[in-house]
Formats: sequence, C-alpha cells, structure tokens
Amino acid sequence: MTLWLFVAAFGASALGGVLGMASGIFIVPILTLLFGVDIHVAIGASIISVIACSCGSAAPFLKGRLTNIRLAIVLETATTLGAVTGVLLIGIASTPFLYGLFAVILAVSAKQMLSRRCEMIDTSAPNVKSWGTVLRLHSSFPDRVLDRDVPYQVGRVPLGLSLMYGAGLISALLGIGSGVLKIPAMDTALRLPIKVSSATSNFMIGVTAAASAGAYFVRGDIDIGIAGPVALGSVAGALLGARLLIWLPADKLRIFFVIILVLLAVQMLLSALGVHVPGGSA
Repeated sequence: MTLWLFVAAFGASALGGVLGMASGIFIVPILTLLFGVDIHVAIGASIISVIACSCGSAAPFLKGRLTNIRLAIVLETATTLGAVTGVLLIGIASTPFLYGLFAVILAVSAKQMLSRRCEMIDTSAPNVKSWGTVLRLHSSFPDRVLDRDVPYQVGRVPLGLSLMYGAGLISALLGIGSGVLKIPAMDTALRLPIKVSSATSNFMIGVTAAASAGAYFVRGDIDIGIAGPVALGSVAGALLGARLLIWLPADKLRIFFVIILVLLAVQMLLSALGVHVPGGSA
C-alpha cells in the first residue's frame, strides 16, 4: 500500500503542479475513494503533501521568473486569515457536508478553467492610482513559446484579496491547498497569465496549508503511515510538474483537466448523498 500511495501521489502532484493546483485536489478523492481512508485523515495527509509540494516546486518557478513574489506576499495575508477562520470551523463541518462542498468547488473550478481557454493580456498603460501600480505588482514573464518577455498588469486587487480570503477558508476545511480557487481568482479578478497564476499559487499554497496543519495534527488526523509516502511522492511529482509548466503551453492541458475535475466532482457528490462508490469509504 505504501508503494501505491507514493505512485498515486506522484501522478497527482505532477498533474496538479502543471496547473498550479498542488496535489490536494486529487489526493483527497484518491485516498477516500480508492484507498478507503477517512476523509479527515485524507485531508491531513493532503495538507502535509501540499506543504511539501510548495517547497519542492518553488525553486524551478523562481528560476524561470514565473512567480510574482510581491503579489504572493500581498495575497497571502488575506489567504492566511481565511485559513485561520477555517481552522475555527473544522469541528463544526460534518463529513457529508465536506464531500458536498468539495464537489461544488471542483465543479466551479472546471467551469473557470474551461472559460479561460483563450487569455487576453492587457497591453494598455497601467492606471497610476490602481493598487497594482501603487504596490508595484505589475511585472513580466518569459514565454518560451513566443521566445520573449511578456509584460502583464495586476488589476482589481481588492476583489482578489476578498477571493483569497475565501480560498484560505476552503483550504483549511478541505486540505486542497486553495490553488483550486486561487487560480480562477487570479484569472478572473487579477487577470494574470495562466503560467504566472500557477507559479504564484504554488509559491503561496505551502504557507496557507501550514496555517491549518497544526490543527489537524493536534486532532490526531495526521497518520504518518499515510502522510509519509504521500508527501514523498508529492515532492517528486511537483518537481516534474514545475518543469513541465515552464516548457508546455498550459492551455493544451485545460480540457483534460476539466474532464478530471468533473469526474471527481460527480464522485464526491455521490459520496455526500450517501451513494456507495466502489473502493470508497462512503
């Protein structure tokens, strides 16, 4: 079982790393539906893997100049506050509610990823009074496909901060690293290029997960026998995913990712309704 946990975490982290959504969005359903692990233990293992993924993939993204560090620090203040709020609600949420909430998050993420197949980068002069200009958040990134640096602007920062608070809240409850919500938030509110969103999200998710990991450890939901191989597989997969993201056009992976999200959403919704899924614990 240890080997299969490592293999599953490696594959989940490689795919999640390419899209900046870490491994939690895949690991929680895999552990609950295929390995029959209790959802709270699965969330605990997922949070540990998210921290490991963030540390493992940060270096390649920083070297490739895809991560907007200044923006990450600004957004992380709201995300961490949301994570702390989520920690206070951990004991209140029931297991069926967590399954149902996870299904909704997966469905929303699928819709957002599908709607952003063609991204448009704003090339007009930035507003000197905007938050992005005042905080010096605008930047550029090297596009390997176009073989040149592409400048971009960061817009609607207050809306982005509000969405990041919600992302941190969901992260603490579900252990999904909040990348599943951060990416759509950056795309929709901040209007960032998908590669910048993915890299910046990967940089942030470890801090968000660390804010809620302590609560799961105290409650006894961190099973070392499960979290250990999952974390090791996640680090290896995250390193591979980071290198793939730098070289591959992310839009080609969107459709496949949407299909995966929809399938997982259906499975988790069935679990929330008490419908037995083969191999699952519901």
